[in-house]
Amino acid sequence: MTASEYKKFKGLRKESLRDNMTDLEVALTDLGELATRELAKEYKPYGMDANKKIANIGGSIADNTRKDLENKLGKSIVSENNSLNYQYKEDNLIESK
Repeated sequence: MTASEYKKFKGLRKESLRDNMTDLEVALTDLGELATRELAKEYKPYGMDANKKIANIGGSIADNTRKDLENKLGKSIVSENNSLNYQYKEDNLIESK
């Protein structure tokens, strides 16, 4: 998922996505970012297209790790829950009517 898709999935509006991830979600995000950084150091991509390819490879490393862990656990580690459990004022107004 893109960051905006992930925020929508978790029901967030302007809150920090990372602040509302589980520990495993954060760890996998970090893995993807670190893998991308190391790949960029090694291959020194030039231009937007080359950098996108490296970012996709880094993301696929995290995705493969997620799938492997979910397979071993027998359940999804991606959670719709947000850890801060926001309730919006306008949502409360709708519910109280």
